[in-house]
Amino acid sequence: MLKEVIGKTAAILAAVAVLAVAPLATVRAADEQNGNPVQNPVQAQIDHGKTTYAEKCSHCHGPNMMNSGTITPDLRAFPDDKTRFVTTVKQGKNNKMPPWADILSEDEITNLWAFVSSRRRP
Repeated sequence: MLKEVIGKTAAILAAVAVLAVAPLATVRAADEQNGNPVQNPVQAQIDHGKTTYAEKCSHCHGPNMMNSGTITPDLRAFPDDKTRFVTTVKQGKNNKMPPWADILSEDEITNLWAFVSSRRRP
């Protein structure tokens, strides 16, 4: 009897999984047929972050995330620490980097992190 219950439960879970994934595949196929590119959400964040970086950060940190001859750090070497990054962006740093909490939205800061962390040097 226990085997029957386990078998039926597994079958139900498999059916639910298929029903949950099928609409996503259908939408993706429809988008591809209509010529709408389907973009990875992480890549979209990186792309938005790159735009925000170019507009708001590159004048101090440089176009390639380093600016020789200045006090700004090489952002390609920034530690893999999102909390530290967000705090620094929001609050500024050592009275040298201004705070951006009132200028950048949470999404913009998240996208900046996606961009910066994607360019991190190994």
